Amino acid sequence: MSSERPLLDATATTPPTPAAASRLPPSQPEPPVRADHLGFSVEVPDPFRRSRRDNRDQPPDLSASRRELQEGGDCESRAVVVGEPSAEFSGNAIRTAKYSALTFLPRNLFEQFRRLSYVYFLAITVLNQLPQVAVFGRGASVLPLAFVLFVTAVKDAYEDFRRHRSDRRENNRLAAVLAPQTASEFPPKKWKHIRVGDVVRVVSSETLPADMVLLATSDSTGVAHVQTVNLDGETNLKTRYAKQETQLRFSHNGGVGGILHCERPNRNIYGFQAYLEIDGKRVSLGPSNIVLRGCELKNTSWAIGVVVYAGKETKVMLNNSGPPSKRSRLETQLNRETVILSIMLIGMCTTASVLAGIWLLNHRGELEFTQFFREKDYTTGKNYNYYGVGMQIFITFLMAVIVYQVIIPISLYISMEMVRLGQAYFMGADKDLYDKSSRSKFQCRALNINEDLGQIKYVFSDKTGTLTENKMEFQCASIHGVDYSSGKDTRGYSVVVDDLLWTPKVAVRTDPQLFKLLRNGGTNVEGKLVLDFFLALAVCNTIVPLVVDTRDPRQKLIDYQGESPDEQALAYAAASYGIVLVERTSGYVVIDVLGDRQRFDILGLHEFDSDRKRMSVIVGCPDSTVKLYAKGADSSMFGITNKELDSVRATEAHLHKYSSLGLRTLVVGMRELSQPEYEEWQSAYENASTAVLGRGNLLRSVAVNIECNIHILGATGIEDKLQDGVPEAIESLRQAGMKVWILTGDKQETAISIGYSCKLLTNDMTQIVINNNSKESCKKSLEEAIATIKELRVTSTLDTLNPVLSSESAGVVLALIVDGNSLVYILETELQEELFKVATECSVVLCCRVAPLQKAGIVALIKNRTDDMTLAIGDGANDVSMIQMADVGIGISGQEGGQAVMASDFSMGQFRFLVPLLLVHGHWNYQRMGYMILYNFYKNATFVLVLFWYVLYTAFTLTTAISEWSSLLYTVLYTSLPTIVVGILDKDLSKSTLLAYPKLYGSGQRNEKYNLNLFVLNMVEALWQSLVVIYIPYFAYRQSTIDMSSLGDLWALASVIVVNMQLAMDIIRWNWIIHAFVWGTIAATAICLFVIDSIWFLPGYGAIYHLMGTGLFWLLLLIIVAAAMVPHFVIKAFTEHFRPSDIQIAREMEKFEALNQVNRSEIPMRTLS
Repeated sequence: MSSERPLLDATATTPPTPAAASRLPPSQPEPPVRADHLGFSVEVPDPFRRSRRDNRDQPPDLSASRRELQEGGDCESRAVVVGEPSAEFSGNAIRTAKYSALTFLPRNLFEQFRRLSYVYFLAITVLNQLPQVAVFGRGASVLPLAFVLFVTAVKDAYEDFRRHRSDRRENNRLAAVLAPQTASEFPPKKWKHIRVGDVVRVVSSETLPADMVLLATSDSTGVAHVQTVNLDGETNLKTRYAKQETQLRFSHNGGVGGILHCERPNRNIYGFQAYLEIDGKRVSLGPSNIVLRGCELKNTSWAIGVVVYAGKETKVMLNNSGPPSKRSRLETQLNRETVILSIMLIGMCTTASVLAGIWLLNHRGELEFTQFFREKDYTTGKNYNYYGVGMQIFITFLMAVIVYQVIIPISLYISMEMVRLGQAYFMGADKDLYDKSSRSKFQCRALNINEDLGQIKYVFSDKTGTLTENKMEFQCASIHGVDYSSGKDTRGYSVVVDDLLWTPKVAVRTDPQLFKLLRNGGTNVEGKLVLDFFLALAVCNTIVPLVVDTRDPRQKLIDYQGESPDEQALAYAAASYGIVLVERTSGYVVIDVLGDRQRFDILGLHEFDSDRKRMSVIVGCPDSTVKLYAKGADSSMFGITNKELDSVRATEAHLHKYSSLGLRTLVVGMRELSQPEYEEWQSAYENASTAVLGRGNLLRSVAVNIECNIHILGATGIEDKLQDGVPEAIESLRQAGMKVWILTGDKQETAISIGYSCKLLTNDMTQIVINNNSKESCKKSLEEAIATIKELRVTSTLDTLNPVLSSESAGVVLALIVDGNSLVYILETELQEELFKVATECSVVLCCRVAPLQKAGIVALIKNRTDDMTLAIGDGANDVSMIQMADVGIGISGQEGGQAVMASDFSMGQFRFLVPLLLVHGHWNYQRMGYMILYNFYKNATFVLVLFWYVLYTAFTLTTAISEWSSLLYTVLYTSLPTIVVGILDKDLSKSTLLAYPKLYGSGQRNEKYNLNLFVLNMVEALWQSLVVIYIPYFAYRQSTIDMSSLGDLWALASVIVVNMQLAMDIIRWNWIIHAFVWGTIAATAICLFVIDSIWFLPGYGAIYHLMGTGLFWLLLLIIVAAAMVPHFVIKAFTEHFRPSDIQIAREMEKFEALNQVNRSEIPMRTLS
């Protein structure tokens, strides 16, 4: 196993460095770590927020820290005394658990009763406790709701117990904290006792207990390496720095005093603004000086820091909110059926109560002698068990509500959760969703929207890292207007350090001509330009070189670690041409230039931001000059050139060529600074770096002022290869009726090229391009696009009427290509509606140069205006808002970290896994869940209608022949388990068929398995089957002396058999588990009836024994099942033979293919032994 260490040890002999010029200061603020990611927030941002162009509003990319500072007024910062813990701020103990021993019961019940259905069942239970309206026993009526609440409470309690256990383990971890009044004693202290102001010492591979500002490290230059995998999922090492002022003080006297002023706690994990007052001066602190809780110290022996945020105020805890809660489409539609069933319930209760009132009026003279009503109590002369007709109607209505309550199944919600849990297990266990390269399994992070995977209509995808591998490879370069793109040689370049051979880990194909120019030593102008170009690639980055041991002790590998794969590719490219970055510290870098090791002082770095779209670094060179190196997007760099038109035009042509090949492009430039220019910049940079308020804006202004008159050195072309199976996956999704949209930040040419590569764009498509710089031009382009679409549609319709041209005109396919600059003017105005009209008419939409908020705005454009389901898939922090905005969000476990995964509903390793996920598991989940919901409504309606018909023959007194225990167990035990098993295991079609015929996915998009028509059909079947169950025994036993309990047992058993037989008729694929639960439930019902009738104090004692002893009982069961199933069988036979759906045709095809394979194959006979 290879070991790693910093590239150059502090004790190693360093090369002699040239004397610095007098104008170079000995110590400058070190560069902040590049923060070109978005500040992560789990809240979905408003995609239609006013832009920077409107001066009345805040800019949309305002960081969380600056936003909170501006809102804070006078309390915008906090002062921390180094080494003096303060009780004023939050402690370091964390709590992720929701409940305590005292709050669990009330809070858990409150959360459960946020479901209105639970409130309904609670009201029913309370009603049954009133003596006047009690139908069931008081204990029996409480049982179903109590069972559901108990099961949910146990699940919540177990989950919270795990959180408490995790919290205790976390809070009781130990850290070395500087003892008061000492300079070097670090006794162990529990994490929960650490306070803001404590000085903490962390050793290699330890986890940081709080957010700390680095004061000193084991490296003499103050460098520390941390891994943030626990924070954002990124495995690349990040470089953090201790200030030289604090580093030197620790090395001299072991202590640091001073007061640290920092911003208030905020969620922005990529931003930090502070300064340290020490020795009478202010020392600027930024993102490169803070290490966050949860990070691990790597490749650094020890680091010491002061705690600035602790406990719940740390950035990781402030971001610990999870993705927004989402509800599935079926669960939302379920409310409609619940309302219909409520109307049915009210109708039945009203009917029963009104008829009861009529009966009371017709028999008011006989009430004194009836069994249920006695008008007089002869001992007192008062009314007995009678409250008048009006009140009796009201009481009967309430009693009817209690009796018929099960028409809304209380067990449905638990059944849905259990089915989703089973579906999630099988999705996670699917080998087709396992990524071997990253060893990542499919994860179901949101259990409540599994079935939505079967109804997706729009797929919004990021490009880099989602469609592509995000493993960048340098392909070509344009230097001073000359194209060098004939890289053929893959030669490894090595440098010698301490008699050891150091070789870059990745070898890049090199151009022989370019390599020859460099080898000439830069003796001519062209050679110097090439050298400056590769020096810019090696210097203008935040790459950290690490040495990795190999099996050969004489050879080491240089591993470039960085937050950007693009920067890694450029650094490896420079190294392959002999410009090798070998060391980086807080103040300088060491580069081996064709065998000559040179030191370049890093005087300042202007990080990348979305406004400038470039980064730059101010460098003190070995020849005592000060140079600015910059790299960025062409649109940004060409605006700050020194107007070398010939070189710029040639570079632009090469950029267009590279983009057309699908390559990612960057423009590289340089500028030499004069003494006054440097001093002016230095003063402005120091003032901006020490500001707490508005530091980002000040640094941006300083960068804009110095980044001008840039000499364009050239451009680079980097290939980001498509992932395996992406073109085939997109084609399958399109065949399934889904519209795939690509939302990327790349150039338009690059995006179009990738569109062709992944077969999203084809040559026969009509492309509509919207690329404008004003609202008026955008409006004009949209109007022209709408006119073009109408013209094409009219032409297509006319041609279709001609049978000769119909085959050619049937495929007028449109593709919309729009850039982010145009979206600035469209998404904020009334032009959104025009864009929506154009986009929905196109089969393909490709958005380039889009910002993260624009991605969310595009998703919202469809989601808020259609009923179609949307899915967003991405891998980076810039995809978080899009993922959370969509109905279904999927995160790719990729190179850009775990922000997208943490904010997603599902996560997986490759884009191509969308095909089996949606076409197979999504289809199955939707089919099963839709059927299960309808079946639950049907079986409960059947049972309730049986109770309703019996009321008509009991003087409307709501007396039930079926025992109260059987009524309660019907939904909980008798009929619920088979539906759960079928909802998890049944498959209408095989995986191979669903993948071979993607159009079968359309059944979910068309709501074929769950709609109002199917609900009504199920209610009609429930009506018929209830009539069969009630009236066949009624007419058979009409002249007999059978008791009510025996008749109730027959009705209960017949109802269970009938609904289970209907379920059996609809099951497609049987296995032993389904057999066991379907038939076992019928047997369990019979056993329960025996047990209930064996209890001597319950009504109906022994009834089932007498009933089953007669042949008529068994004959009636057979007749009831046959008569009840006839309509369902006829409907199924008619639809499958005369109006078959696509799924039924595919099912028949599977059967015939299986039959043909059996007929063609020889089946060996089994021998008896």
